[in-house]
Amino acid sequence: MFVKDYMSPSPITITNQTPVFEALSIMRKRKIHQLPVLNSRGKLTGLITELELLTVSPSPASTLSIYEMNYLLSKMTVKDVLTKEPVIVEPSCTIEEAALKMREHSIRCLLVVENDELKGIITQTDVFDALIRTFGLHKAGVRMVLEMDDKVGALADVLNIVREHGLNVLGVACRDKDDSSVQVMLRLRAANVDELEKSLNKNGIRVIYVS
Repeated sequence: MFVKDYMSPSPITITNQTPVFEALSIMRKRKIHQLPVLNSRGKLTGLITELELLTVSPSPASTLSIYEMNYLLSKMTVKDVLTKEPVIVEPSCTIEEAALKMREHSIRCLLVVENDELKGIITQTDVFDALIRTFGLHKAGVRMVLEMDDKVGALADVLNIVREHGLNVLGVACRDKDDSSVQVMLRLRAANVDELEKSLNKNGIRVIYVS
């Protein structure tokens, strides 16, 4: 899975000179929370988020009058508050790498850039959608969680048993339980997995959850 498959291509953009009020209005109208910022030559110069725009607004406890506040904000443009070096990825970046970057930088989106040209934007929601599709959660089926010894060919053994029962695998996920065992989540296109469960247990593969 790659960023290019889940990003929003050709995102809405604004310029350095866009007033703060206008940028916030665009976000609310379009129901988005961030906007890439371009210079007069159409080159990416940064990213502005809804939170950043709200942060620059005077607090309710301000001694300024509403007219003074509106005047100050009307003179402020996004170049005064934007993030000038946003975290970027290429379209060929994998979804898991994009998720890791978001986690490491505590951010909710990444700008997608190739050859210094803005290609799109990918958000946390896009990453969640990718994971949902990877695990087959958007399709009807049965979820099984297995536990087995961590050894070469362990997953292949599971999939061979599933194949013998004529079932189709919609998604697979693995994680280390400890130093010697792993847990595997299978999403299967099936209505009943009773016989499969018996076969797995018979082969030393522990079925710990079915839903």
